[in-house]
Amino acid sequence: MTRILMVCLGNICRSPLAHGIMQSKLPENHFYVDSAGTAAYHIGNAPDRRSIAVAKKHGLDISSQSARQFKVSDFDTFDFIYAMDQSNYNNIISLARNPNDIEKVRLFLEANTSIQNKNMPDPYYGDESDFEYVYHLTDKTCSVIAKGLNH
Repeated sequence: MTRILMVCLGNICRSPLAHGIMQSKLPENHFYVDSAGTAAYHIGNAPDRRSIAVAKKHGLDISSQSARQFKVSDFDTFDFIYAMDQSNYNNIISLARNPNDIEKVRLFLEANTSIQNKNMPDPYYGDESDFEYVYHLTDKTCSVIAKGLNH
């Protein structure tokens, strides 16, 4: 089984969306998808209501997810670790114990060649349109990644 982890700062906006979207694109008997945050701000909380709403609007239910913090043991548990932006990437890499750990970490938007800025915008301080934009960008990127994983 291939194990994928989506990581953002607080694990309530971007990574829960990426978690839910990626999970919907891959066969669950071959893939396990989870999400985490690099910070401990929201441990145990459900995703942001706006992330839940935009996911629901597009037919996904992410309301049962619970925020957790990224931990060093995630390097052992997961095959692919996708960071939502450069800051998250740097935070994850700083916890790496060896080159094998670092090899597992990727900047999520690197897979999406149609976008120049590889930092997924954080919609937290924005409005519904920001969450909608992040949803569509995440959906497109998850499709590219899923296609590569399902080859």
